[in-house]
Amino acid sequence: MKEISLCMIVKNEENVISRCLDSVKDLADEIIIVDTGSTDRTKEIVSQYTNKIYDFEWVDDFSKARNFSFSKATKDYILWLDADDVILETDLKKFKNLKEQLDGTIDLYKMKYNYIVDENNNPTLVQVRARLLKRSKNYKWISPIHEVIIPTGKIEQVDIAITHKKEQVKDVNRNLKIFENMIKNGEELDDRQEYCYAKELYCLKRYEEAILCYEKFIKKYEKEYKLKRSYMYAAILELADCYRIVEENEKRLNTLLIILKNEIPGSECCCKIGEIFLENKEYNTAIFWFNQAIQNKKNVEQDGDANIDYNEFIPYINLCVCYYWLGDIEKSYEYNEMAGKIKPKDQTYLFNKNILK
Repeated sequence: MKEISLCMIVKNEENVISRCLDSVKDLADEIIIVDTGSTDRTKEIVSQYTNKIYDFEWVDDFSKARNFSFSKATKDYILWLDADDVILETDLKKFKNLKEQLDGTIDLYKMKYNYIVDENNNPTLVQVRARLLKRSKNYKWISPIHEVIIPTGKIEQVDIAITHKKEQVKDVNRNLKIFENMIKNGEELDDRQEYCYAKELYCLKRYEEAILCYEKFIKKYEKEYKLKRSYMYAAILELADCYRIVEENEKRLNTLLIILKNEIPGSECCCKIGEIFLENKEYNTAIFWFNQAIQNKKNVEQDGDANIDYNEFIPYINLCVCYYWLGDIEKSYEYNEMAGKIKPKDQTYLFNKNILK
């Protein structure tokens, strides 16, 4: 059986690091911790799990820190986690089964990343990441921020998930500062970094600046839509959200139509188009698009990232609203109950249920 090195970079994670390491300690044969400047009890806590703790001077570059952690690994495969990640029991069992079957023929294993979960640990936003890598292939992280490993070699995707349980962000401007320093130093951003820079502005609610960056990005790569699809699709949806917030609804719809020009739209795009018609009280047209969203469910294995709420829950809630205003209370109640089966404690579902009674 092949052995696994767990490699992590940490800083001031005393509130979550035990939770992470407890979830993986029976899987990893070696735990490598690279500390980038903790001033709390992180290293003291980590020392209860491993003596392989290394200091790394922070230089505003996540890829350098992660590559340093990888350089300390000695086992056959490398698993990487963040301090606020955990492996839930069901996934740990699957992971242990995978470990027993490791024979070295696969270079890189992709796994789901449950980036956002509800109160019952049910995923709502799922991504796919290169997660378990053969050490001898010498994989390298690239990009100082939103670092990534480019998957190469023999790749397999497995039905195992890492679950992200995010704590409060310590420095909300950290990522943006790194981008701004890169730009200030004359570094040219690649397509992925251009998209991520726009998204940082969007997440920080600096919508006017985000709009300018998204517009520039989409104009630059629109003719290469299929080649840049993973970033273009997300950028278009996020730009449409920015237009919604600043109340530029014509631009909002025209932006979403770029997706329709290039592919069959996924559930999130269909929902966002439906919401425009719902807001305009064009209920029958909105119903068409919400039904289309259900039909065009996003496949996370195929597409990489998927906000699962848009597959069924959000369309059902919106169909409930549409039929309510059309006076079809029976159908409105039916769709609300379908949403409730997915999220029985959701406040919107419970509010609708009370009104519809």
